[in-house]
Amino acid sequence: MESNTSRTPTLTKKDVAREVAAATGEPLYKCEPWVQATIEAIRDMMASADPEVRIELRDFGVFEVKKTKAKPKARNPKTNQTVFIPARRKTHFKPGKRLRETLQEPLEELGYAIPEGSADHPEYRAKAA
Repeated sequence: MESNTSRTPTLTKKDVAREVAAATGEPLYKCEPWVQATIEAIRDMMASADPEVRIELRDFGVFEVKKTKAKPKARNPKTNQTVFIPARRKTHFKPGKRLRETLQEPLEELGYAIPEGSADHPEYRAKAA
Protein backbone atom coordinates (compact mmCIF):
# COMPACT_ATOMS: atom_id res chain seq x y z
CA MET A 1 0.00 0.00 0.00
CA GLU A 2 1.32 3.43 -0.97
CA SER A 3 1.60 6.04 1.77
CA ASN A 4 -0.11 9.37 1.27
CA THR A 5 2.63 12.02 1.41
CA SER A 6 0.21 14.95 1.04
CA ARG A 7 -1.58 14.08 4.28
CA THR A 8 -2.17 16.98 6.65
CA PRO A 9 -0.13 16.56 9.84
CA THR A 10 -2.07 16.20 13.09
CA LEU A 11 -0.77 17.97 16.17
CA THR A 12 -1.86 16.79 19.61
CA LYS A 13 -2.02 18.10 23.19
CA LYS A 14 1.46 16.64 23.66
CA ASP A 15 2.74 18.87 20.83
CA VAL A 16 1.12 21.90 22.46
CA ALA A 17 2.73 20.96 25.79
CA ARG A 18 6.12 20.68 24.06
CA GLU A 19 5.69 24.20 22.64
CA VAL A 20 4.74 25.53 26.09
CA ALA A 21 7.76 23.77 27.62
CA ALA A 22 10.07 25.27 24.98
CA ALA A 23 8.60 28.76 25.43
CA THR A 24 8.71 28.74 29.24
CA GLY A 25 11.82 26.66 29.86
CA GLU A 26 9.78 24.39 32.14
CA PRO A 27 10.07 20.60 31.83
CA LEU A 28 7.45 18.83 29.73
CA TYR A 29 6.05 16.89 32.69
CA LYS A 30 5.07 20.21 34.35
CA CYS A 31 3.56 21.71 31.19
CA GLU A 32 1.31 18.78 30.27
CA PRO A 33 -1.05 19.29 33.26
CA TRP A 34 -1.25 23.04 32.49
CA VAL A 35 -2.27 22.37 28.91
CA GLN A 36 -4.78 19.72 30.01
CA ALA A 37 -6.25 22.06 32.65
CA THR A 38 -6.58 24.90 30.12
CA ILE A 39 -8.36 22.69 27.60
CA GLU A 40 -10.67 21.28 30.28
CA ALA A 41 -11.48 24.78 31.57
CA ILE A 42 -12.43 26.01 28.08
CA ARG A 43 -14.45 22.85 27.41
CA ASP A 44 -16.27 23.11 30.76
CA MET A 45 -17.09 26.80 30.23
CA MET A 46 -18.48 26.00 26.79
CA ALA A 47 -20.44 22.98 28.04
CA SER A 48 -22.03 24.96 30.89
CA ALA A 49 -23.08 27.84 28.61
CA ASP A 50 -26.63 28.92 29.39
CA PRO A 51 -27.30 28.70 26.40
CA GLU A 52 -24.64 30.94 24.85
CA VAL A 53 -21.12 32.01 25.83
CA ARG A 54 -18.18 33.80 24.26
CA ILE A 55 -14.60 33.02 25.38
CA GLU A 56 -12.18 35.60 24.04
CA LEU A 57 -8.45 34.84 24.01
CA ARG A 58 -6.68 38.01 22.84
CA ASP A 59 -4.26 37.58 19.91
CA PHE A 60 -5.70 34.12 19.29
CA GLY A 61 -9.44 34.10 18.76
CA VAL A 62 -12.92 33.68 20.16
CA PHE A 63 -14.65 30.41 21.03
CA GLU A 64 -18.43 30.72 21.03
CA VAL A 65 -21.39 28.55 21.87
CA LYS A 66 -24.39 29.69 19.81
CA LYS A 67 -28.03 28.64 19.74
CA THR A 68 -29.49 27.08 16.61
CA LYS A 69 -33.14 27.33 15.67
CA ALA A 70 -35.42 24.32 15.64
CA LYS A 71 -35.89 22.83 12.18
CA PRO A 72 -39.44 21.54 11.95
CA LYS A 73 -39.14 20.44 8.32
CA ALA A 74 -35.75 18.76 8.01
CA ARG A 75 -35.56 15.69 5.77
CA ASN A 76 -33.80 12.39 6.38
CA PRO A 77 -31.95 11.81 3.06
CA LYS A 78 -32.01 8.01 3.46
CA THR A 79 -35.75 7.64 4.01
CA ASN A 80 -36.96 10.96 2.57
CA GLN A 81 -39.02 11.27 5.76
CA THR A 82 -39.64 14.73 7.25
CA VAL A 83 -38.21 14.96 10.76
CA PHE A 84 -38.19 17.58 13.51
CA ILE A 85 -34.78 18.73 14.76
CA PRO A 86 -35.00 20.61 18.08
CA ALA A 87 -33.08 23.80 18.85
CA ARG A 88 -29.61 23.02 20.15
CA ARG A 89 -26.21 24.60 20.72
CA LYS A 90 -23.23 24.62 18.36
CA THR A 91 -19.61 25.69 18.67
CA HIS A 92 -17.87 28.30 16.59
CA PHE A 93 -14.27 29.56 16.49
CA LYS A 94 -13.37 32.94 15.03
CA PRO A 95 -9.62 33.53 14.67
CA GLY A 96 -8.26 36.79 16.06
CA LYS A 97 -6.72 39.49 13.87
CA ARG A 98 -3.13 38.42 14.52
CA LEU A 99 -3.82 34.75 13.72
CA ARG A 100 -5.91 35.67 10.67
CA GLU A 101 -3.13 37.90 9.29
CA THR A 102 -0.52 35.19 9.88
CA LEU A 103 -2.61 32.60 8.05
CA GLN A 104 -3.23 34.95 5.11
CA GLU A 105 0.46 35.39 4.28
CA PRO A 106 1.30 33.83 0.89
CA LEU A 107 2.84 30.37 1.25
CA GLU A 108 5.68 31.32 -1.10
CA GLU A 109 6.80 34.09 1.27
CA LEU A 110 6.84 31.61 4.15
CA GLY A 111 9.19 29.29 2.26
CA TYR A 112 6.68 26.57 1.37
CA ALA A 113 7.01 24.77 -1.95
CA ILE A 114 4.06 25.45 -4.26
CA PRO A 115 3.06 22.28 -6.15
CA GLU A 116 3.48 22.43 -9.91
CA GLY A 117 0.11 22.78 -11.61
CA SER A 118 -1.31 24.74 -8.68
CA ALA A 119 -2.95 28.09 -9.45
CA ASP A 120 -0.47 29.61 -6.98
CA HIS A 121 2.57 28.26 -8.84
CA PRO A 122 4.65 31.09 -10.42
CA GLU A 123 4.59 29.42 -13.87
CA TYR A 124 0.79 29.28 -13.83
CA ARG A 125 0.53 32.93 -12.80
CA ALA A 126 2.96 33.94 -15.57
CA LYS A 127 0.83 32.13 -18.19
CA ALA A 128 -2.39 33.65 -16.85
CA ALA A 129 -1.02 37.21 -17.03
